[in-house]
Amino acid sequence: MSSVVKVIELIAESDTSWEEAARVAVETAGRTIHGIRSLYVNDLQAVVREGKIERFRLNAKISFEVDP
Repeated sequence: MSSVVKVIELIAESDTSWEEAARVAVETAGRTIHGIRSLYVNDLQAVVREGKIERFRLNAKISFEVDP
C-alpha cells in the first residue's frame, strides 16, 4: 500500500519546559491534523529575563499521512 506524508514546520512554546512545548505542538496541531506520525525538533530556544528562563521555545517539524 502506498502513502503520502506531508511535513509542516511550526514553533511552539511553554513556560515550564521544552518537553511541554513539544506536547503543546503535537496537541495543538492535532486539533486540525489527524494521523500525526512524528515530531522532529529542529531547534531549541529560551527567552531569558532577569537571569531566569521565562519561556521555552522549539522549532519543529510534524509529519502526518495525507488522506488518499
